[in-house]
Amino acid sequence: QIDKRHQSKDSIFFRDGVRRIDFVLSYVDDLNKEWEKKLERRKEFESNLQKAGLELETEDKKESEDGKIFFVKIHAPWEVLITYAEVLNIKVPIKENDIPSMVENPLDCVLYPLRLPEKVMHPEPDYFTAPFSKDKQELYLINDESTFFSPSMRNRIVNYILTRCPYGTEEGKKKFGIKRLLNNGTYTAAYPLHDCQYWKKANDPNCDSERYTLYMEWARFLRFYKEQPLDLIRKYYGEKIGIYFAWLGFYTEMLFLAAVVGLICFLYGLFTMDENMSSKEICDPAIGGEIIMCPLCDKECEYWRLNTTCESSQYSHLFDNVATLFFAIFMGIWVTLFLEFWKRRQARLKYEWDLVDFEEEQQQLQLRPEYEAKCTQKKRNPITQEMEPYLPLTSQAVRFCVSGATVLFWVSLIIASMIAVIVYRLAVYAAFASLMENTQTLQPISGLLTPQLATSVTASCLNFVIIMILNFFYERIAIWITDMEIPRTHMEYENRLTMKMFLFQFVNYYSSCFYVAFFKGKFVGYPGAYTYMFNRWRNEECDPAGCLIELTTQLTIVMAGKQIWGNIQEAIVPWICNWWGRRKARNNPENLYSRWEQDHDLQTFGALGLFYEYLEMVIQFGFITLFVASFPLAPLLALMNNILEIRVDSWKLTTQYRRPVAAKAHSIGVWQEILNGMAILSVVTNAFIVAFTSDMIPRLVYYYAYSENEDSPMSGYINNSLSVFLISDFPERNEPKENPENFVICRYRDYRYPPDHERRYLHTMQFWHILAAKLAFIIIMEHVVFIVKFFVAWMIPDVPADVKAKIKREKYLTQKILHEYELEKLKERLCQGDKRATEKEFIATEGRMELSRAM
Repeated sequence: QIDKRHQSKDSIFFRDGVRRIDFVLSYVDDLNKEWEKKLERRKEFESNLQKAGLELETEDKKESEDGKIFFVKIHAPWEVLITYAEVLNIKVPIKENDIPSMVENPLDCVLYPLRLPEKVMHPEPDYFTAPFSKDKQELYLINDESTFFSPSMRNRIVNYILTRCPYGTEEGKKKFGIKRLLNNGTYTAAYPLHDCQYWKKANDPNCDSERYTLYMEWARFLRFYKEQPLDLIRKYYGEKIGIYFAWLGFYTEMLFLAAVVGLICFLYGLFTMDENMSSKEICDPAIGGEIIMCPLCDKECEYWRLNTTCESSQYSHLFDNVATLFFAIFMGIWVTLFLEFWKRRQARLKYEWDLVDFEEEQQQLQLRPEYEAKCTQKKRNPITQEMEPYLPLTSQAVRFCVSGATVLFWVSLIIASMIAVIVYRLAVYAAFASLMENTQTLQPISGLLTPQLATSVTASCLNFVIIMILNFFYERIAIWITDMEIPRTHMEYENRLTMKMFLFQFVNYYSSCFYVAFFKGKFVGYPGAYTYMFNRWRNEECDPAGCLIELTTQLTIVMAGKQIWGNIQEAIVPWICNWWGRRKARNNPENLYSRWEQDHDLQTFGALGLFYEYLEMVIQFGFITLFVASFPLAPLLALMNNILEIRVDSWKLTTQYRRPVAAKAHSIGVWQEILNGMAILSVVTNAFIVAFTSDMIPRLVYYYAYSENEDSPMSGYINNSLSVFLISDFPERNEPKENPENFVICRYRDYRYPPDHERRYLHTMQFWHILAAKLAFIIIMEHVVFIVKFFVAWMIPDVPADVKAKIKREKYLTQKILHEYELEKLKERLCQGDKRATEKEFIATEGRMELSRAM
């Protein structure tokens, strides 16, 4: 028992005030039928932790805020730290870096308001480092054993021990690892501690209060214009989280250029709206007002005048103009620049964060504890010659078949739901058409809210709701089937889960956009011979001004809806959960609510926390690249979202979540390949959007080949793009119930011969001319963009020249320091008359130094 009134609320030390708490385990001593078994497991587990060298201190439940929870505090002494630092190949300082820093940027004075204080940006001096070795401790810059290993290194080492510590044998199988104990309820939580409260510094002068610094300088939205303290993020949370925020920050910076160009293209469409000849003709009562269009649905719909779509045709020009083509090509090049410059930024971070020689095997390629526990059969590893567990080929095949069938079923479910939305669009279109024609209250907005737009908006909202529901269920299914496959390593696990989730999300989020872009209005038929879905619902037609405005609507609703919902889920939900969990504790005095209890009441970030962050951003990347030709403002929306996203992610990580266990990573992993694949696909999709969804190619063909007015080449385009149908040729199924004005002919959007031609209602030569032009455009645009992309990628080296030079310099100096150390040791042994230190060994060491200099 201790008097907690004299213990600081921010204490991160044992009761002696000296030994630092590196990890905390918590459990509830509930007296149920499993109680004895859990007690036995805990005793065995904690005994084995002490045998491994860890020191434990238990806080009785009477000392906890709710009187129910026990806390086991864990401290890793120096001997344990140096032993496992060598096992994990952790790099530590051997000499302060003497390589001159980069030349000053002439724009530094301009960028000064965006900078953070030097102490925040670079909390530690830059050192040359080398993998730790117990035998060479005097070589390293060990000023203080208690602070030599940073808290993130310490919790990483303790977590490594916890995941591999055994706790007994059950059902003839050896059981081990904290994850299994958390799953079966033996422990309720396992986490490292934050170093202080986020809103004030710790009272202890020995505590760096890095959490407070991160909150004040990084996690508040008012700092949105400031750079990110990446070195401090890496020091506090580890390289894996650091590299995510570095990538997100770099992506946001690159979006600024795309957003500016997209805004200029949008403004071009806005300022040239009044000069657009197509919308002028549609709005002109003498042209558009005299063109009678065929009904948009069978029986119920009436004939309508073209000028009723005046406003929608004007708004479609905002996105369907010459600038659209330029922006589609620009984005194809921008995405290459983004990926290539990110490789360079990543290479620089690898050097600065000592990840150049990072052995993936040390962390990612180690066998997962779950794999070792579930695979009872063993075979000899041909490389290490040690016996290792393995999963028989037949078991693997069965698991993959079940997994593949499950993924296929869910993808089919998405396609089925998309078809259901299409059926909804077809079924309600007639209802909207008749409602809007007969309701006087809709007159003020009837020009803007056409039946096509009303159907598109409601269908997009319905589609978004279905996307979110399917997404909720599939996330759990994907984790379950990945666990069932029993991947061998952590990297395999992450890669398999990533591919499953991305495939599902790709189909889920983009299928509706693909439908509007490439299928809607392409298989309509013509009056008298319409095509029907399931022989019942007539296929949708595009607006006379084209389908691009509907694609823009679909993209805006899904993209904006996802971002808003994502931020609500990420920020508001954890805040509410934490507020609810802490509501009782707020009524107690501060000194009764200890640091480990405060962190216990926070949310768990989880092993897949970063996975969901990457997934969210990669899906957004798809929206701004795959369909950007239809919506130049998409990068601007993404930029505004990402400025908020950085601060939301940093705020929730710093204030709402327990401190994650530090982990190493030298890249963004498999996401890099996914981004490369989407970059290539985006060139193809944008070429098809410009060719088949926008009206760009038909207008150009008319301008150069069919225009008869030299003074105004585009005049007459609308009349030229509409074919003639004789109303008396309507079959009974399609003919409207009423024709009060006794129209004889109606027009429809297609290139077909008129009813008095010998080839009536067949495609004209202009149709084939336009189709050939569209295919030629796709081939030319793809080849031009791909050639520029590959040339740019070839021109930009993946690793900057100065970083290459620094890496070589550091390797040389590190080897030199290590060899000089070995040489001094040999000299000492020779002086002491140590017979083992032979002349040959001395010469060999000097030879290695000469070889190092030559290299």
